[in-house]
Amino acid sequence: MTIKPKSKPDFFDKVYKVVEKIPYGKVTTYGAIAEVCGIKSAARTVGWAINGAKESGLPCHRVVNRNGELTGKLHFGDPNLMEDLLRSEGIEFTDNGRVVMEKFFWQPEL
Repeated sequence: MTIKPKSKPDFFDKVYKVVEKIPYGKVTTYGAIAEVCGIKSAARTVGWAINGAKESGLPCHRVVNRNGELTGKLHFGDPNLMEDLLRSEGIEFTDNGRVVMEKFFWQPEL
C-alpha cells in the first residue's frame, strides 16, 4: 500500500483563500495577494487565477491594480459592472476613475 503525502495547496488555491477574505467595502491588489501567497512577482498569475474564478461567487471585483485602476473590468462582461459593484459597497473613486487606495486598501494575510 502506498501512502500519498498530503499535497500543499497550489498557488491558485491560496489566491482564492485570500480573495474570499477581502472585506466588504475594501479592495486589495494583485501584487498584495501574490506577496502573501509567497511569490511577490506573480501579480499577473493572480490575475489569471481571478479571471478563472469570476463566476465562483468570490468577491473578485475587489481586486484592483496597485494604482487603484480597474484593470480586470473587461472580464466581468459589462465594463461598468466592477465599478458599480465597488460603488455599491461605498468604495470611492478619484476624478480619474481610480479607487481611493489610502482609504479603501486592505492588506491581505493567509
